[in-house]
Amino acid sequence: MVGWGSARGLSGDNTSLSSIEDALSYGFELSWKRTFLCRECEASQGNCFAEGDGYTCSHRCYDDTGFDLPLPCSIHYYGVLTILYGGIVIVSILSLRLLFGLVFLTALIVYKWRRRHLSMYQSIEDFLQVQSNLLPIKYSYSEIKKMTNKFKEKLGEGAYGTVFKGKLRSGPFVAVKMMHQSMASGQEFISEVSTIGRIHHVNIVQLVGFCVEGSKRALVYEFMLNGSLDKYISPREGTVSLSYKQMFDISLGVASGIDYLHRGCDMQILHFDIKPHNILLDENFNPKISDFGLAKLYSSDDSIVSLTAARGTMGYMAPELFYKNIGGVSHKADVYSYGMLLMEMAGRRKNMNPFEDHLSQIYFPTWIYDQFIEGNDIEIQDASEEDRRLVTKMMIVALWCIQMKPADRPAMNKVVEMLEGNVELLQMPPRPFIAPREIAGDSIETIQISSDV
Repeated sequence: MVGWGSARGLSGDNTSLSSIEDALSYGFELSWKRTFLCRECEASQGNCFAEGDGYTCSHRCYDDTGFDLPLPCSIHYYGVLTILYGGIVIVSILSLRLLFGLVFLTALIVYKWRRRHLSMYQSIEDFLQVQSNLLPIKYSYSEIKKMTNKFKEKLGEGAYGTVFKGKLRSGPFVAVKMMHQSMASGQEFISEVSTIGRIHHVNIVQLVGFCVEGSKRALVYEFMLNGSLDKYISPREGTVSLSYKQMFDISLGVASGIDYLHRGCDMQILHFDIKPHNILLDENFNPKISDFGLAKLYSSDDSIVSLTAARGTMGYMAPELFYKNIGGVSHKADVYSYGMLLMEMAGRRKNMNPFEDHLSQIYFPTWIYDQFIEGNDIEIQDASEEDRRLVTKMMIVALWCIQMKPADRPAMNKVVEMLEGNVELLQMPPRPFIAPREIAGDSIETIQISSDV
């Protein structure tokens, strides 16, 4: 340290009071010269302090408030960096592990999904290859989109798919049913193709083609201009009302179609879902049976067939599907469903109507039977004598078809004979033993099961 005031007579040994006063009056300058010691001290991460005429090096660390920290600065400095960098590395490693875990889990889920669906698609493709000689046209999904104009016009929706209106390049209109992807097993698709694909009958809807491409499955049917029968049984205001003769002709056509399914093919085909919604009408109101998603194929020699569980729609299902002690499941299950359909067509109303004023009319078939037994005339509005005869015939045949025990029901070929015959020759059947448990009103439930085709 050097004092500028030494030029003014200040010395270390002989300094007078007046000299000090002069120095203070004129002012003086102080300066420090950092020595080589400080450079070495700071290079070793120490703190260099002036002490007396020299310097001292301290490796203790002080915070911003001057507090003496217990460890050297280098340890504090590098310790903080170590913790900071270590934390970053640990967080990065954990993040990468989490990311790789999510990627692996996603890949595993996709793999299992693809494996399940590829297995399903392979089973469908195997079936199509085996049955290739029986099948109609196979379309690509792009052709399906083109013929439906990208699924522009929706005709309806059922338990197994949505139906759209389409048009073939050759001109005819078609109905395209896109199967729901939730039908994971593909059984409904195989059932429809395996049954309708081999059937050619005037009263069964014709399968024009199909599509199997990835997860997309479609069935292409001939287009039925007048839609399904259900809207004509209880016609709403503004809907065309069919005459009694038209209803009778439709019932006879449906009976002929079911008889063909049971006896006209090399395999016995049981539909298991005969109901108004599955009867389609063309431009001339000719009926065609549709929707074979629940159908089963059996050998023609099988009088009793095996099922894993009940199938069909409540209100049209035969009682033996629920009560095994009354008889085995056979083609008579379709006969029962047809009888319930025939009764609704004859009465122009649902068989179960909880809103009837008279309690006895809530279950229509029982009420009709009682009227016949008691000799009461059944009131039929705006009907000629011939219309009354046709309706009476339909009701009596329906009562035969809905007998409790399968053995008491006629086969479908006998049903056709009864409808074509004279009403006066028909005998009254026994009274239906019980009324099936049905769903009230218009609500319908379709029961689905898994079963081998």
